[in-house]
Amino acid sequence: MGKITGFMEFQRLSEAAEAPKSRIGHYREFVVTLKDDEAKQQGARCMDCGIPFCQTGCPINNIIPDWNDLVFRGNYRQALDTLHSTNNFPEFTGRVCPAPCEAACTLNINNDAVGIKSIEHFIVDKGWEEGWIAPQVASTKTGKKVAVVGSGPAGLAAAQQLARVGHAVTVFEKSSRIGGLLRYGIPDFKMEKSHIDRRVAQMQDEGVVFRTGVMITDAKLPVGVGNDATETISPAALQAEFDAVVLAGGAEHPRDLPVPGRELSGVHYAMEFLPLQNKVNAGDKIDVISAKGKHVVVIGGGDTGSDCVGTSNRHGAASVTQFELMPQPPEKENKPMVWPNWPLKMRTSSSHEEGASRDWSVTTKALVGKDGKVTGLKAARVEWKDGKMTEVPGSEWEMKADLVLLAMGFVHPVAGVLEAFGVERDHRGNAKAHTDEGHAQGAPMAYETNVAKVFAAGDMRRGQSLVVWAIREGRQCARAVDAFLMGSSTLPR
Repeated sequence: MGKITGFMEFQRLSEAAEAPKSRIGHYREFVVTLKDDEAKQQGARCMDCGIPFCQTGCPINNIIPDWNDLVFRGNYRQALDTLHSTNNFPEFTGRVCPAPCEAACTLNINNDAVGIKSIEHFIVDKGWEEGWIAPQVASTKTGKKVAVVGSGPAGLAAAQQLARVGHAVTVFEKSSRIGGLLRYGIPDFKMEKSHIDRRVAQMQDEGVVFRTGVMITDAKLPVGVGNDATETISPAALQAEFDAVVLAGGAEHPRDLPVPGRELSGVHYAMEFLPLQNKVNAGDKIDVISAKGKHVVVIGGGDTGSDCVGTSNRHGAASVTQFELMPQPPEKENKPMVWPNWPLKMRTSSSHEEGASRDWSVTTKALVGKDGKVTGLKAARVEWKDGKMTEVPGSEWEMKADLVLLAMGFVHPVAGVLEAFGVERDHRGNAKAHTDEGHAQGAPMAYETNVAKVFAAGDMRRGQSLVVWAIREGRQCARAVDAFLMGSSTLPR
């Protein structure tokens, strides 16, 4: 697995990146893929650890030691085949996955983990550069038709897997372009959308049909930033036309901030702010929610909040402040205590490096405004004890805010879609479906809902999660659908 003594000879090398001051002037990707010799050296650091915990840390169980070794030896084509055997879209995960595999790396116990994510990024970019990634068209067709509702990573993974075993797959997307949150939730400076377009072209050559601007509903078309639909199809019509239906939409219902002043102009969900900028970058003639010259407050300390920070800086915000309700995490984790699990520690994103004031243990008490527009925010300090939050007496203060962005996560899928199909929901509001293949005779299959031949995967089933989890669920759901249609499946689980 790499070079036996590589982890002692070579230091971890992070991917190079354009300097913050220059990159905030554009929306292009600014991280530079490793060069061949750099990738080989980083692959050499993969130690012969005996038990590759990195594979269990990875939700899709990437065969990481194998392709690290192959890169070290210069067998890039075989490394790509090994990577693709578990992951349909490594160019997505190689850019935006937080890399739980690296947290689980055995070397990470007392050293710097192997740069798994950067090696993955290198392998797939090398594959596209060399022309090794081509359509895999099924040799025979099954005559079965499958509808996939939603074109995020779960829907795309399910659709590609099902098409490759000969099913006729149609993907329905309510937006005007394919990609779901990959397209509209992730800023271009983290992942340019040409990567999605390239995969869509590949999947079309494999036989997948994409229908955009279509909402699956019995109701009237809803209006909003996240919906470009001009056509509706009823769930009943979809079920009548197709042999199986996969619900693979996102967990799009955002967590709200129920405080006085929430109704003021200038207070927006992150997923109102971010998609508009991505649409403008794609050439749409629309107005963005501009942060130019404004004092921006981002409420929520996760990745979505970080994306709001980076986008606001590119708009030319006067200032950007990000609040988090939870306490500030430690700079470094206690590795012997938490390894190989994902650790709670201070994480500074590339967007934070570009400029932002960050604060923790802060609760927003009210939004204040003038003439219907937000002008400020009232906040207070909180303390946490035994998992309970209490406000610190006398800690309240008020600050200027011309634009407030709510990035506090998502609670569940939009209920109307599941209700329209009659799909039972779990206690969190997600589609209820198990993931165990060992079901009893007559019981629902893995990923099958209470509605016959209707399956659910990704955020719609598990709730808000990582792109790598969405790909895993899409692949596993495809296997379950294939077995449902054909009696058995050769697709990998």
